[in-house]
Amino acid sequence: MKKRVNLIPVFAFLSIFLTLAGISGISADITPCSPIVQLINQDPYPASPGEYVKLVFQIEEVTDSICETVNFELKNEYPISFDPGTNNIYSFESGFFQRNYGEFATIPFKVRVHEDAVNGDNQIETLISYGGNNKIINNFSISIEDLRSDFEVYVKNYNIQTNIITLEILNTGKSDTKAVTITLPPQDNILVKGPNKNIAGDLDSNEYTAADFEVSGAGGIVQLKVDYTDEIDVRRSLNKTIEFDPNYFTGRKADESKVSSLTYIIISVVVLIILFLIYKKYKRNKHKRLY
Repeated sequence: MKKRVNLIPVFAFLSIFLTLAGISGISADITPCSPIVQLINQDPYPASPGEYVKLVFQIEEVTDSICETVNFELKNEYPISFDPGTNNIYSFESGFFQRNYGEFATIPFKVRVHEDAVNGDNQIETLISYGGNNKIINNFSISIEDLRSDFEVYVKNYNIQTNIITLEILNTGKSDTKAVTITLPPQDNILVKGPNKNIAGDLDSNEYTAADFEVSGAGGIVQLKVDYTDEIDVRRSLNKTIEFDPNYFTGRKADESKVSSLTYIIISVVVLIILFLIYKKYKRNKHKRLY
């Protein structure tokens, strides 16, 4: 009697083996596309509200052509905005960078920080799409600090005899400033005699100083420029206007007292000279009588 051989387990084993081998072969041939996005640079750091900032992103794992067309978008949303006509989406074909430039793509953007952006880390969002409908959203933080300052400028004094105008400058900002310079540009209301620029020096927050200029003219609205260096060594400028009326500084009691004091000193000196001359004459006459 012949024995029958049950081949079902053998076929089952072969089927499982081939299946596993097939899966292994597919996984070895297909490389998944998983782009990695990094924010590698922010300039300046920190950024200031209302100012431009340059952001540089680096995209890795896009060296295989399976990623197909890659679209990288920086969202045009608070706390940043793009200038009109500026593109916030960058597109390229995957695999290109490995053959030509390296194993990653570098993408720069120049954006403006919103005026009302708060101090500290502010979140921005990016969207990368690839290989058809695949999308990845990433959030990054940019550092923002309001290092801009502001100044109050007003006429502290005007000497009608010397035509010297004294301007007082107060740093009303929250940040300290360096190399503050006051400039009176050419204008119709006043004419500057001599240097039209005065270096006021460093001014901490809520600190003030004075600057003198020799001027002539009827006065009115006076334009001036304040230049300063902030805490990250960025040179900034502010245009200011002040109202100057020379009549405010005439007929003051303080000036009258100064004039009176000067007159008193002059009279006293004259009297002393006269008394000295009389004394000298008296001494000379007395000496003649004795001989």
